[in-house]
Amino acid sequence: VQLQASGGGLVQAGGSLKLSCTASGSIFSINVMGWYRQAPGKERDLVAVINSVGSTTYPDSSKGRFTVSRDGPTKNTVYLQMTSLRPEDTAVYYCWAREYGMDFWGKGTQVTVSS
Repeated sequence: VQLQASGGGLVQAGGSLKLSCTASGSIFSINVMGWYRQAPGKERDLVAVINSVGSTTYPDSSKGRFTVSRDGPTKNTVYLQMTSLRPEDTAVYYCWAREYGMDFWGKGTQVTVSS
């Protein structure tokens, strides 16, 4: 499984960004897809995940501001709509997918929120 993410960039605090990630390769059994992020000097943290039937999971830091969704003929594209962005949301955002119990990661896309 290969994951290609796009949509990162620089935005002012309070602004919005939408990230996209498309999975290719052996994608027939991808159950869960989503997003993690890693800020400099910090661990990689969960941002949002969604399973094949649309159930979502968000940590408190994402609730009410971020929305994860899936699309595509095989539900192989995952989106992250981010609103009310804060400087503390600045990080590299990684697309993630799990298939047959194996985790796959995209290369990451930088999101920078200026104050």
